Amino acid sequence: GPDAAGGRTALWARLPWGVLAVRTVAGPGCGDVTVAAGELLDTLSSGVGGLPVRRDAQWRWPLPPPASRSVELLPAGELWRIAEAAAGTLREAAAHGVAGRAVGQRVLRDALLDHVAVVVTPDDPPGAPVEIAQRLVQGLVRMGFLGRPGDGDTAAAGPGAGAGGGDVQVRTAGRWVGLVGPYGAVWSQKVVDLAVMPLGTHPKV
Repeated sequence: GPDAAGGRTALWARLPWGVLAVRTVAGPGCGDVTVAAGELLDTLSSGVGGLPVRRDAQWRWPLPPPASRSVELLPAGELWRIAEAAAGTLREAAAHGVAGRAVGQRVLRDALLDHVAVVVTPDDPPGAPVEIAQRLVQGLVRMGFLGRPGDGDTAAAGPGAGAGGGDVQVRTAGRWVGLVGPYGAVWSQKVVDLAVMPLGTHPKV
């Protein structure tokens, strides 16, 4: 959606593993519009102008609230290390199994993405620990929001970037947890635990 005051537009996308990614770019937007990313890229590359076919009904995910709280700064290098270790673990498990047993690729991937890679505890004000799942780390790295390994100190800190160039902000907004890097951010909503009860014992009121 557009930010009329700043002349900037936020581009949101949902990644295949359930993380929302956002990059803010200069220039006024066209309102709250949903289009296919590939079609948008083709349109922009052609220089024709306008937007591709709108797909507003296909966007079904909530966005985090606009106001969020910074709870910690993480070095970009540490997130690179975590992402690379996860990729190595996936390769090793795919090649040799887990505890000598073959495991399906999807099961491996889902277990790895759900793994809590980092836990931070806010100091000011004190708060509950904030869990950062591997899916957030992978989203930040795979979207290129950290830049390249080793260039954290020279990254141009854009709007929303963590202090110190290569640092990454851990932010919270209600049930949302986000990582804000030098070139963009990723957000994940904590799943609400649901209880499933047989209808026979709990009739509708």
